[in-house]
Order: sequence, then structure tokens, then C-alpha cells
Amino acid sequence: MADPEALGFEHMGLDPRLLQAVADLGWSRPTLIQEKAIPLALEGKDLLARARTGSGKTAAYAIPVLQLLLHRKATGPAVEQAVRGLVLVPTKELARQARSMIQQLAAYCARDIRVANVSATEDSASERAVLMEKPDIVVGTPSRILNHLQQNSLVLRDSLELLVLDEADLLFSFGFEEELKSLLCHLPRIYQAFLMSATFNEDVQALKELVLHNPVTLKLQESQLPGPDQLRQFQVVCQTQEDKFLLLYALLKLSLIRGKSLLFVNTLERSYRLRLFLEQFSIPTCVLNGELPLCSRCHIISQFNQGFYDCVIATDAEVLGAPVKGKRRGRGSKGDRASDPEAGVARGIDFHHVSAVLNFDLPPTPEAYIHRAGRTARANNPGMVLTFVLPTEQSHLGMIEELLSGENGAPVLLPYQFRMEEIEGFRYRCRDAMRSVTKQAIREARLKEIKEELLHSERLRTYFEDNPRDLQLLRHDLPLHPAVVKPHLGHVPDYLVPPALRGLIHPHKKRKKLASKKVKKAKTQNPLRSFRHRKERSGPTAVPS
Repeated sequence: MADPEALGFEHMGLDPRLLQAVADLGWSRPTLIQEKAIPLALEGKDLLARARTGSGKTAAYAIPVLQLLLHRKATGPAVEQAVRGLVLVPTKELARQARSMIQQLAAYCARDIRVANVSATEDSASERAVLMEKPDIVVGTPSRILNHLQQNSLVLRDSLELLVLDEADLLFSFGFEEELKSLLCHLPRIYQAFLMSATFNEDVQALKELVLHNPVTLKLQESQLPGPDQLRQFQVVCQTQEDKFLLLYALLKLSLIRGKSLLFVNTLERSYRLRLFLEQFSIPTCVLNGELPLCSRCHIISQFNQGFYDCVIATDAEVLGAPVKGKRRGRGSKGDRASDPEAGVARGIDFHHVSAVLNFDLPPTPEAYIHRAGRTARANNPGMVLTFVLPTEQSHLGMIEELLSGENGAPVLLPYQFRMEEIEGFRYRCRDAMRSVTKQAIREARLKEIKEELLHSERLRTYFEDNPRDLQLLRHDLPLHPAVVKPHLGHVPDYLVPPALRGLIHPHKKRKKLASKKVKKAKTQNPLRSFRHRKERSGPTAVPS
């Protein structure tokens, strides 16, 4: 008898091993997109599906792909092992995440179904070795897949049966249009295809014509974001840029925003400015930087999910490598050239238990707002979005609100009730911190991160073994000082706390106690400091004769 947790999926006729994996994941019943898409996919239909971020789109295509491949192996004629499923995603992080989800669902049929991610590393040789084993499903970005097709390390013309384009509306905007068109020339004429997207735009329509054959369109009658009972959305008008920094400092330092939060800005330079600013007040944050290698970015996400950081600062997907529409990747502005073109944050990346999304900079498009907001209130968890707006940006905010309100026209972004005069006492501290974060400090903060990456790089280890002098020069280079941290700014005197909050909050009181305990313990364990001279016991002395 199947696990009762998986009863919601039983009527779909899934393999018992898939049902057991679904039960292990704790899914009691399918989400709306899964309920509609899985039966149609199992009937062999092409799908064009739109569903909001966090609605379970990955499982909506992963379950039927696995079911169809398992059914074919169990009932079809014995054929040579080959790649029969291909999943295309716009970023390396999404490739890693999609592979992880497919592997979790295939946990009980791992001997029958093998999954490979060819975007995990830059080492083509190791990827070719994996592809030589002919995994059943291959996941990757269009550029990496096309590279292997052109090198004949991946051959799909005679074997591919299932094609998935995940986050389809980002594939063209990330500059993959030419790669996709070239890639399709390497595929067979007949295959089943799924296009999964959070929005329907011109790019998705273009992909539909290129890839799908008589598709069933699933445009679910649901809002693009969860309802107000689950996701609260606010706006706060700040008169100046200084007011934005002041308000953020007060919200985080006074713990007015609890739990883990994501801070979105529009440029990488702005990310480091914000991190160094908050660092002045002993508010630990980290920057998710597209200039760093994939393993480092994934490590930051993992640390955030494990609770090492409560706040991550990120740019959205359009800034982290997505060029202006219609241009090729790598030909953007000088400031973006260093970023990894296949790195993205705002879309699809699974940050766990995010309580709040703070749009410190207004999103460039309404779609960007939706995908930023989609990082919180996932599954059935509550969440909040707070957008900082300058007076000159209110017309642009109106466009976002118009898209969110839909046909009923009801306001979605409610005014955030906060009296700025209550935190005027913090303004001089805010100005002091802002003066410390200079352009030179930002530059050195970025250089410091890159230097750490060079020193710990596995790929450079052989080079440094052959060139030890270069390693010594790097290690003994002049120390970088990103910004002078003034210790007194980390402490909030009681007289600065707004009267309404006195007695209710104690900024970083717990952290101070922990620190003092550690110092005290260290003192008692230091033998030089705890050494005490003891007089020798006086015994009988010899009397000289």
C-alpha cells in the first residue's frame, strides 16, 4: 500500500518508486500546476505552462519526464542506453537546482535513471567523461549543451524524446537566442517538449513557435504572487538616498524585520556599498557576486540556508549577466563584463525560509519585481516585500502596481506605516557610516574577495605549485582595508531607541553576552595570565657547623 502522504498523486498512475520519493519530500498533494500539467504530459502532449515562482514548476515537468522514461524502460523493447531527456535552464545555479530536484524524485530508481549536469564546472574534459556514460537526462545551459553537441561528446539526433525549457522567458533575455536556434538543429524532428515560465512575453511566444507542436497552454487562473493573507507587500517613500540608508539601518539594527531577508539592489557596486555600510553597525551580510565562481556562489546560498547569515545582498538576474535584449552575451557595458553571464539570483534559486524581501532599489521592470518577490512566501510560508521608493520613481512604481492589481484595480502595495522622525537620532550615525564607504573602500572590498578566491582556488593550485613566488607575492601583498569600522557604531544607546520600542528590543544584546563569555573563557585558559607564584614550603634548614 502506498504511503498515505502520496495519496494526492496516486490517481496519476505514477510508478510506486516515484510515489515513495514524493512521500519522502513531504508533498501531501500536488500543487495547481502539478495537478494540471502532469496528466497532460503523461498523455504525450506538448505543454506551454505559466505558473508563479515557487509553485512547483520543476516537479511539474520532472515527475512526468521520469515516469515516461521508467515506463519506456519497463515496457518498451530493449534499446541501447542513450540520452533521452534534455533540460535547458538559463543559469548554472538553476541547472544545479534542477538536477538536485530530479535526483531526489529518482531516489528509488537511481539504478534505472541517471541524471547529469553539464554546467556544474568549467572542465569540459570531466563533463565529456560523464556524457560518455550516456545518462538518461542531461541538464545544462544552452551554451554548454551546444558546446558538447558541436564537439560530438553529446549526440541527441537519434535518441532525444523529451525536451524541457525551464524559466523559458529568461532564455532569450540572457542572450541564448542564437545558441537555442543552433541547438535545435541537432535535435530530432519529433520529440515531446515542455515550456515552463513565470510570465508570458514575446520571447516565450518566439520559443513556442520554435519548439512546440500543437501545445496545450496552461495559463492558470491564479495571481502571479500569493494572496495578501500569505504575502504582505508594502512601499515606503524615502525623500533622499540618505533616507533609504537610514531606514534600512533602523529596520535591521532594531530588529523590526525578523528572520532571514534578501536585499535587492540594481548594480554590483551598490551591493558592496550596502554591505560595507551595514558592516559599520555590526550587521553581518554577504554579497552574492556574479564575478565569483559557481562553487563560491552556491556556498554562499548554502550558508544562508543553514543560518550562517540572516541577510544576503543580491542583484537580480537582469543585472547579473543578462545583457540588453537583442545583444550577444559578453558585449555589455564595462561594468558587467566581469560577471558570469550564466549567473542569476532573482529567478528560481531556492533560498530557504526567507521572511522578507527588501527592494532597496526599485526593480527595473514589473517582471523583475515579481521574481524578486517570489523568493519569499514560498509553499505555504508567510512573507513580506518592502520596496523603497524615491519621489522621482513613483510613476515607475505605478506601472508595477498596475500589473499586480490586475482587473479589480485594488491597491496591492500598501503604505508602510513608519515615522521617519522617530529615527532622526540615528541620522548622524548613518552619515558617519556613509562617509566611511568610499569608492576606494568598495574597490578594495571587491579585490579582497577576488584575492581570497585566487588563494583558495583548486584550479590554480597546480599553477602555484609550479610558481611558488607568485603565491608568496599574493599572500604577502599589501593588506586591503575595505573600510574603517568604528566599533562604537555597533552599539545602540538606549536614548536613541524610539520611545515606543524601549524595553521591547535589545539590539545585539545576545551577541554581546556570547562574546564576553568567550573572552572570559579564554582568560582562564591562558596559562601565562593565570600563573601564580607559590612560595615553597619552608622546611628544616641545615645549621652550618
